[in-house]
Amino acid sequence: MPKYEEIAHILRERIRSKEYPPNSFLPNQVDLVKEFGASRMTIKKAINILAMEGLLYSQRGSGTKILNHPFMEKDTSPANEYEGLSYQMHKRHRSLTSQVIHFDVEFPNEYIQERLMVDAEQPVYNIHRLRILDNEPYILEHTFMPVNLVPGLKREHLLSSIYDYLHKELNIHFAGAYRAISADKSTTFDQEYLNCSETDPVLEVQQVVYLKDGQPIEYSSSRNRFDVRNYSVLDVRSN
Repeated sequence: MPKYEEIAHILRERIRSKEYPPNSFLPNQVDLVKEFGASRMTIKKAINILAMEGLLYSQRGSGTKILNHPFMEKDTSPANEYEGLSYQMHKRHRSLTSQVIHFDVEFPNEYIQERLMVDAEQPVYNIHRLRILDNEPYILEHTFMPVNLVPGLKREHLLSSIYDYLHKELNIHFAGAYRAISADKSTTFDQEYLNCSETDPVLEVQQVVYLKDGQPIEYSSSRNRFDVRNYSVLDVRSN
């Protein structure tokens, strides 16, 4: 793990434990450089990670303030982060595993054709997984990917990280993603795998991930328990 991620993790835990209380200021960068034996650039990278998570606010000449974060009791992820759940939880030193519910290759229906911009005769992977965080049901993911863009995908990749396979073995990198986040009623599937009740709302995140040429490589729908996970957007004005 890069040094700046290690430092970000330590600082994040200090914020969570209120060792650095809300509305206080982070130690200055000179002190952090001395404490961690790191360069100033490394410290800046660590601070930037926490700023993107909505935990800190840096302003030139005023220091770095610990925000009074109202969502610390839930697992919160930046709404514009799309490098995958495994990447997010690895940064946070959390234990993430996967249960494969369904894995098949099929011809796409009209709905999937439209979102992946593929023809009816172009095979796609149909993947249904339960993501388990620290031994607790976390997210139900339903993912579709064109087979021609992701050759050789195997069950072993689904049990670890599909994105690791794309980035490290296929040298595929993303240009961007579109996300739509909405509330929904829980389904029998949610109730079975997420251990939620019939009256519990569910947060659904639909996502299309694009390559640099504009071709969608993934369409997914993730079902999140309302009391476990949420998404944040940090909007800081420059003036």
